[in-house]
Formats: sequence, C-alpha cells, structure tokens
Amino acid sequence: MEAPSIDPVAALPPLRETIAAHGLDARKRFGQHFLLDLNLTRRIARAAAPLDQGTVIEVGPGPGGLTRALLLEGAARVVAIEVDPRAIDALRELQTASAGRLHLIEGDALSIDPATLGPAPRRIVANLPYNVSTPLLVRWLHAASDITDMVLMFQKEVVDRLAAAPRTKDYGRLSVLAQHVCEVRRLFDIPASAFVPPPKVTSSVAHLTPRPADQRLADLGPLEKVTAAAFGQRRKMLRGSLLGVFPNPVPVLEKLGLQPTARAEELSVADFVRLAAALP
Repeated sequence: MEAPSIDPVAALPPLRETIAAHGLDARKRFGQHFLLDLNLTRRIARAAAPLDQGTVIEVGPGPGGLTRALLLEGAARVVAIEVDPRAIDALRELQTASAGRLHLIEGDALSIDPATLGPAPRRIVANLPYNVSTPLLVRWLHAASDITDMVLMFQKEVVDRLAAAPRTKDYGRLSVLAQHVCEVRRLFDIPASAFVPPPKVTSSVAHLTPRPADQRLADLGPLEKVTAAAFGQRRKMLRGSLLGVFPNPVPVLEKLGLQPTARAEELSVADFVRLAAALP
C-alpha cells in the first residue's frame, strides 16, 4: 500500500526558518507584521472560499503565511503582489512548490489594475500593510466591477469605521464609500500576539462583497467629493461644511429633505448618494 503523498506546500520549512534564511525582518516602512499561525491564515483563506476557480489576489504576502494557506485550501491561481524584494526571494520556494498556481509580481498594488491579474471570479484576500490599507481599499472600491469579493485584514479601528452606522463616532467617509459599494461584514478579530512583530493594536478581518452594478454609482468621484467636504469639517453644520462643493448648499439640502443644520454623521449612506447626484 502506497503512503499518501504529501502536498509540496505543506512540506516546506516552517515560516520562521524562511524568515531567518532570507533576513526577512519586518520593516516599519513597509507596514509589515507577519502572521505565522497557519491555523489563523487557513481560517482567513476559508472565509474567501470557494478558491478553486478564477484568481485570488494577495497583497503584501511577506514570507508567505497567508499564501501557503490559500494554496493549501485549494486556490487554483494566486497572484501575490509584493513591494519588498526580499520577500519576493523568500517566496520563490513556495512558487516552485505550488506547481504553477502561484504567480509573483514585484510592485506597488496601488498602481495595478485587478482586472489585469487573471480570469474572473477575482477575489482579493490579504493581510494588508497598515500604512496603505485605506488607499488600497478605496482603489478597489473604484474597481468593484472587476472584483467578486474581498476578505481583508485591517487594524480593528479601520473595520470599526467600515461597518459603522450613522450617529456613531466611527461613522465617516470610509463608512459611506464602503457601504455604498459593498455589503460589509466583520468576521473575527486577531490579537496582536499572533503577529511577528506584534503591532500595538488588535487586527480584524472583514468580508466585503460588491453590490450589483445597478445598485451603486458608476463613478464614485462625486460621492468622494461630498463625503470629503462633509466629514472634513464634521463638527460644522452641513450648510457650512458643503460650501466648498455647492455654491449655496441650503436650497440643495432642503430640496432633498435634509436639514441644513444637520451634521455629516446624521446622514445615511443613501442621503450622501443623493447629495452626490445633486452635484453641479
């Protein structure tokens, strides 16, 4: 009786050995905090299932903890985008073990169009570098038509903002943009102690699923403009904070049934969408 074959990915050396062999200490300028616990990384990968079709896009793989998990959970094609050349070198062994399923790109994910990375369905699964997590998410919200869903790890405070309801302290521009484009679900938290080096904050994993195209704006630019103005001066009444985008906000607000004396946090996502549509 033949012994069961061992997955070449599972047979790779432990991640700590990979990190040591390549001098891959986490660097602050890249916002790096490595998650080495395979139980946790596989939990994240399973949250993005099914992975056996289309393309999984990972940003900031580092030594490849989540990348290994995605491959072990059956991902057919993983495109890993990494800006740190040391990590690219460390990922070569994993690429070899993947039997053609892992594709590496050395570059800045902010400048890469997800639609160019492989066939649909496209899922983005990533432990995002803290220093670029919000700009990356906004970039992907603009490209939502090319993305099936996203399972992303952020600092907990970012997920608090993504999921926040009106009239709460965390509700803001990012809440409106994310909730207009996507259904946002908080999945689970990950303690700082799970990372190397441990960050000073708890992390959270969120699942974002883009809404059908006919339920969201084709161009997010106007929505970004009104939310930036309203929340940029969130203590001001709307009749004052929106002066930069409307020559006279009061009649616009009244026509939409909104109180000029209200503040940004009192408006719903739908209210902001109506304001965006009213831009001259």
